[in-house]
Amino acid sequence: MDITVAGSGDAFGSGGRFQTCIAVGTRTLIDCGTTSLTALRQQSLDPNEIRTVVITHLHGDHFGGLPFLILDGQFRRRTEDLTVVGPPGTQARLTDAMETLFPGSSQVQRRFGVHVLEHADGRTRQLDELTVTPYEVRHASGAPAYAVRLQTPDRSIAYSGDTEWTDALFRAADEADLFLCEGYSTSPVRWHLDLQTLAQYRDSFTCRQLVLTHLSPTALAADLSDWSVAYDGMRL
Repeated sequence: MDITVAGSGDAFGSGGRFQTCIAVGTRTLIDCGTTSLTALRQQSLDPNEIRTVVITHLHGDHFGGLPFLILDGQFRRRTEDLTVVGPPGTQARLTDAMETLFPGSSQVQRRFGVHVLEHADGRTRQLDELTVTPYEVRHASGAPAYAVRLQTPDRSIAYSGDTEWTDALFRAADEADLFLCEGYSTSPVRWHLDLQTLAQYRDSFTCRQLVLTHLSPTALAADLSDWSVAYDGMRL
């Protein structure tokens, strides 16, 4: 399982980082923030090769790149279908986003289909050799938010999404090869994970590797020498 952290930043580009976009191989994305097309191309990843996008929650820095991904495929004559797996309401939110950004774009007949599937807490979904399991977390986004776990026959990756502390993270990261975990702030802030709280639970995780991502300016400026920290272009 080859992981490319194409985007490791928060919603606001702190530290000059792109919004969340994690490539699993060349065919799967975990989240697709608004800056994702630029981030993918900077890592020499072709957006037209993406077959599956797993969305954690419906904030723009995690799903706002989908309209651009779809339209890019349309204009570059994509023919392979795209599957989007996201929270309840993903289909409606995607249609609204497309119509807001590019009126009429949601109704265009394309050479490829866009199939939207929606998470249910703890329900595993099989997509070819990829197993996707969502775990509901605590983050206000107008729809349920999830941590997600992706598994192939021999490897697994978990991602916290955005959330304040919840024990659901233990289940998502249980014995995962890699756990990408939000480390947004240095001290508690509503709806997000902070380093102070995360440090209290760090030794209880059973994942093989924990890597911080989605850091605010305050967290980026802190002493992170005890942590592994993702950056744009990081390969794992």
